[in-house]
Amino acid sequence: MLISGAYIAAQMLADIASLRIISLGGWAVDAGTLVYPFTFTLRDMIHKVGGIEAARTTIFSAAVINVVMAAFLWLVSVLPPDLATGFQPEFGQVLAPVWRIVFASIAAEVVSELIDTEVYRRWVVAFGEKRQWGRVLASNAIAVPIDSVLFVLLAFAGVLGTDVILEVLAVNVALKLAVTLLTIPFIYTVRHRPVGEDIRI
Repeated sequence: MLISGAYIAAQMLADIASLRIISLGGWAVDAGTLVYPFTFTLRDMIHKVGGIEAARTTIFSAAVINVVMAAFLWLVSVLPPDLATGFQPEFGQVLAPVWRIVFASIAAEVVSELIDTEVYRRWVVAFGEKRQWGRVLASNAIAVPIDSVLFVLLAFAGVLGTDVILEVLAVNVALKLAVTLLTIPFIYTVRHRPVGEDIRI
């Protein structure tokens, strides 16, 4: 439950932060990339603890929750502000979701995380409990580039220049793969699901 909560929270924070492009060491990057890479290893941990159905359920649950979150933030942004409190119009503008980015985020998340799930499953079938580091590395190495390409193209194609898009894409992939390497040990911190037992959430 704690891992699933962390996964969904990271997804939500990433979707909100992706509305802003920041400069990181002189490179353009969407701010959601600062937290989103952790979701891949968190998904792997959910898979290890709860099985493939738990992983898939969490992925789709996060997608639905993010749609509801975006709709709620949109509603809050269009409701009339109390101007007596100050800064309310600006606050509403910050909260208002950009629906193209919302769609891009959720589409990329669902597709890439489902691919991550399948690669993870096949690794476990092939190697069992051996080389657990490999299941994280292999699944993330395939899912991360797919996620980054889908998100950047769906969110920014035709809006940002080609140079900026390529820069955002390169930094996205590099940061996500770096986080993968840093978080590989996390897979050893959770207990494996007993054979034949399928925990659903």
